[in-house]
Amino acid sequence: MRSRHREGHLVRRIGWLRAAVLGANDGIVSTASLIVGVAAAAATKSDVLLAGVAGLAAGAMSMAAGEYVSVSSQSDTERADLKRETAELHANPAAEEDELAGIYIARGLGKDLAQQVAQALMKRDALGAHARDELGISEITTARPIQAAFTSALTFSAGAALPLLVVVVSPAPFLVGAVALSSLAYLALLGAVGAKAGGANLVTATIRVTFWGAIAMAVTAGIGLLIGKAV
Repeated sequence: MRSRHREGHLVRRIGWLRAAVLGANDGIVSTASLIVGVAAAAATKSDVLLAGVAGLAAGAMSMAAGEYVSVSSQSDTERADLKRETAELHANPAAEEDELAGIYIARGLGKDLAQQVAQALMKRDALGAHARDELGISEITTARPIQAAFTSALTFSAGAALPLLVVVVSPAPFLVGAVALSSLAYLALLGAVGAKAGGANLVTATIRVTFWGAIAMAVTAGIGLLIGKAV
C-alpha cells in the first residue's frame, strides 16, 4: 500500500504574504523617510517623533483602506465571472463541457480522454471545474479583502514602529544616521524573511528591498535639507 504523499506548496501563502511584506515594507520605508526628511529640515526631536507617529496612524489607515478597496474590486470581478459562468452552465451545459474538454486538449490530453475528464468533472462540480480551469479562480488565489486589509494595517504599524523606536532612543545629533542605518537593516531582514517564507532567492530579495528603501530616504532627506535652508 502506497503511503499518502502530502505536499506543502508555498503558493498557498501568497495572499497573506503579499499583504504582510507590502505592509511592513511600506511602514518602514515611509515612516523612516518621513522621519529623515523632517529631521533633515532641522526640526526638533519632539517634532520628528510627532510627525512619525502621525505618519504611522495615517499610513496604517491608508494601507487598510487601499487593500480593502483593491482586493474588493478583484472579489467583485470574480463573483461576476462566476455568476456569468453559472448562467452559461444552465443555458448550454453541452457547450460548456466541450469548452472544458478543449482546455484539457490544449494542455496535452488526447481528445477522448479530455472529453472523459470533462464529463467526470462536470458531473461532480461543473462550476468549480470551470472556475479553476477556465477562469483561473481557486481557493489559493481567491480574493480576501478583510484579510488583506487587516494584514496590511497591522504589518504597516509594526514596520513603522521600528524607526520610531530608534527616534526615541537616539541622541538628537545622530538621529538621521541612526534611523537611516537601522531602517536599512530592518528592510534587509524583512527582505530575507519574505524570501524565506515565499521560497524566493534570499540575496535578490534583500538587495531589492534595501536599495529602494535607501533611494526613498535619500530623496526625502534631500527635500528636507532644501526646505530647511529655504525656511
